[in-house]
Amino acid sequence: MNNFLFGIYPYIAITVMLLGSIIRYDQDPFSWKSKSSQILRRRQFVIGSVLFHVGVLVIFFGHLVGLLTPIAVFDALGISHGAKQVLAMTAGGIAAVMALVGGGMLLHRRLTDPRVLAAHTTLADTGILALLVAQLVLGLMTILVSMQHLDGHEMTRLMSWAQGIVYFRAGAADHLVGVHWLFKLHILLGLTIFLLFPFTRLVHMISAPVRYLWRPGYQYVRTKRQPAKRHPAE
Repeated sequence: MNNFLFGIYPYIAITVMLLGSIIRYDQDPFSWKSKSSQILRRRQFVIGSVLFHVGVLVIFFGHLVGLLTPIAVFDALGISHGAKQVLAMTAGGIAAVMALVGGGMLLHRRLTDPRVLAAHTTLADTGILALLVAQLVLGLMTILVSMQHLDGHEMTRLMSWAQGIVYFRAGAADHLVGVHWLFKLHILLGLTIFLLFPFTRLVHMISAPVRYLWRPGYQYVRTKRQPAKRHPAE
């Protein structure tokens, strides 16, 4: 079971995310949007959205760099495993609290405002936001576990697993044998979010208006229209 959950399921989730996103963009491009409801309860939306998105972006890139940078690089830079773990706990904890507060505000707004609920809310929208909030809670709980052992040993096992999956190394799942169940649950929920990614509004995260960088410019010209001349006989 450990090999399936942490050795096979990651590839299933990532494959569905990539292929599903491509197919959705090709077959139904007009659904590729965030469906913003900013005009409704604007203040709560803006505050919650900023906190949530900034926190999530910090967490995402923090995980990307922290998990996929080879351990040898940190060793060469003289950064100990313990110091890296403390840095990850501090930065990740602050970002997670920000995202959790923002996500909570967005979820509360979505569930309690009848206008938002009626006009802009679907089961998929609410469900994926709830999963993201749950993932943030799990992430904060893993910090409490990490505080009990600051040597960075368990963190290096998580790094070895992530790099094993990304670089197609055999036996990647073996690195998670004996790892605390909270970390495993956090990983599984994260993979499940990847799996559901192409079927929700999360797809707008990978959209960027890069085509506007080379799109030819347009010039709008307004002309003064002369008033029509009246016939002398009129």
